[in-house]
Amino acid sequence: MKPSKTTTHPSLIIIMLMLLLCASVNSQLTSDFYVQSCPKVFQIVRQEVKNAIKTEMRMAASLLRLHFHDCFVNGCDASLLLDGNNTEKSSNANLNSARGFEVVDNIKNALERTCSGVVSCADILAIAARDSVILSGGPSWRVLLGRRDGMVSNQTAANSALPSPFETADQILAKFVAVDLNATDVASLSGAHTIGLAKCGTFSHRLFNFSGSGAPDRTMNTELQTNLQGVCPLNGDGDKTTDLDINSVDLFDNHYFSNLVNGKGILQSDQELFSGGDAAALATKILVQQYSDDSKLFFNDFRNSMIRMGNIRPLTGSQGEIRKNCRVLN
Repeated sequence: MKPSKTTTHPSLIIIMLMLLLCASVNSQLTSDFYVQSCPKVFQIVRQEVKNAIKTEMRMAASLLRLHFHDCFVNGCDASLLLDGNNTEKSSNANLNSARGFEVVDNIKNALERTCSGVVSCADILAIAARDSVILSGGPSWRVLLGRRDGMVSNQTAANSALPSPFETADQILAKFVAVDLNATDVASLSGAHTIGLAKCGTFSHRLFNFSGSGAPDRTMNTELQTNLQGVCPLNGDGDKTTDLDINSVDLFDNHYFSNLVNGKGILQSDQELFSGGDAAALATKILVQQYSDDSKLFFNDFRNSMIRMGNIRPLTGSQGEIRKNCRVLN
């Protein structure tokens, strides 16, 4: 009697291959990647970030934002740092907005003096983001390293992939899901707005004629509304700024979520997480309330979300390159 043959369904094979691919990528990112080739990498980055924040406290938020905006477009590959026409720097979300590039240059130059051609610009962004949070009073986490730098920077991709301050929770969640993140990541990573500033141009539409209603956004606290109308008058300077986290400036804490519960979110996209009426907001509202009540829960979810975000499609092995200058290809 012939032994029976077993067959594996093609879809199962595909799933297994995808799992193996994910495992191989994650296994190549390790916290001790530079332990032999550049053992002082963490010290050097920390010192340069510390110097930058000492000069301008706002820089902590700027460096954190660079890592976020980089990872959402083509993965965490430092493509945001590349100069040139039609690059991510010139996208709607980054033009005249993304900042901190000179600090990244300083970090790269310091590393090149110690271990030339070793540490990628993508890894610099990941470490600098973590250190910016720590130096602002926030949580720490083990940064996984071993990313390599991308060869392409795409303005069009950035325009479509990066969340906008004018979007609903559903729209934002869709962009997170596109990079394998979820509603918890939306809520926790939005908590990065506990530090930093917002330009009038990103929220003034809420102050006078929101969505063509002839009135301000009804979800905004009326006292805050009045104050912001003074800062950002109708037809005023769209580049003028105000603090994202009212009454808790420059401190990385959970106060941002308390603001949302009380209608004091500055950006529409922030307040939507608590006051929005779509399906995604039903999930994020619960998280916002929980984070407002429990800073430890927020810190724990934030650190986990930062690790997940840092694992978005990294280039490893022989992919990409290690740039000598983060602004240009070798």
